[in-house]
Amino acid sequence: MEGSRRYFLKELGLLGATAAMGKLTLHAADKPEGMQSSRIPQFQIDHVTAAGRSLRQMQDSLASFGLKTENGGPHSNHATEMALLSFPDGSYLELIGLQQNPDPKAVAAHYWSKFLQADAGPCAWAVQVPDVSAEAQRFSSLGIAVTTPAKNGRTRMDGVQLDWDFARVGPGPNGTFFPFLIRDLTPRVYRVYPSGKPTMTAYRGISKVVIAVKDMENSVLLYQRAYNLPAPMTQDDSDFGAKLAWFEATPVILAAPSSDKSPLAGRIAQFGYAPCAFILAAAEKHKTMAMPLRSKWFGKQISWFDPAKLGWRLGVE
Repeated sequence: MEGSRRYFLKELGLLGATAAMGKLTLHAADKPEGMQSSRIPQFQIDHVTAAGRSLRQMQDSLASFGLKTENGGPHSNHATEMALLSFPDGSYLELIGLQQNPDPKAVAAHYWSKFLQADAGPCAWAVQVPDVSAEAQRFSSLGIAVTTPAKNGRTRMDGVQLDWDFARVGPGPNGTFFPFLIRDLTPRVYRVYPSGKPTMTAYRGISKVVIAVKDMENSVLLYQRAYNLPAPMTQDDSDFGAKLAWFEATPVILAAPSSDKSPLAGRIAQFGYAPCAFILAAAEKHKTMAMPLRSKWFGKQISWFDPAKLGWRLGVE
């Protein structure tokens, strides 16, 4: 057990300074004191990302459900382009696809390359923080791997320049197990609302991020350590093929395969620990009659857009 825990922590970049001193960090008895049950600022969702080969195809799939997106333009990496679906609470769903005639080397080097080339859909998420450097230092003090904060940006299709600070938390592709950190240096409204207003008002915003994990016990402990969280609520969903753990009053739901035959197990084998579904918060009564696929998670009904038609899991609560 000790060896498997150490391997797990090493894989997720959590054997930092404390491990170097001969201490293995995440035992159940080591959970931080004073855990809070209320939502904490670090979980203010900035955006979530779904990836695929064709941006147009992803846009058309969402549009078939009445979810219209705005083009954000190509990135300067010669590999990807994006569009977004923004909401009144300031969060947004980013669609990222390959540019026409992308540079193969740039595609291969992209941190979401596997997700892009396999039309994986959900692949990452980000949270807003008031100070990227301070939050990065907090993670580092916990022995959690975090990159040096850096500046990034892009130019909108209308020529407006966007700039932000960001840092990646944990190893692996950006924003997969832990969300990456972001803070705007230019007015955030320019990035979130290219046309000056939300693209959708029937939904308040992004409510939940469902993260596929193999080792539920240690994944729970990692989130508890990183965010000072209490024990999660748990339940099984045979239709989803997963054991679920939700940290109450946060957007985080961990989903572990209920068996090796679960589609979730295959997704983890292909992409590792990463988001497998996103859930929107309805601002008004949505037409559940057109969404016959439903789940009941932690006392709330989740209605799913047809995953066969959409190509991935997107729900509404």
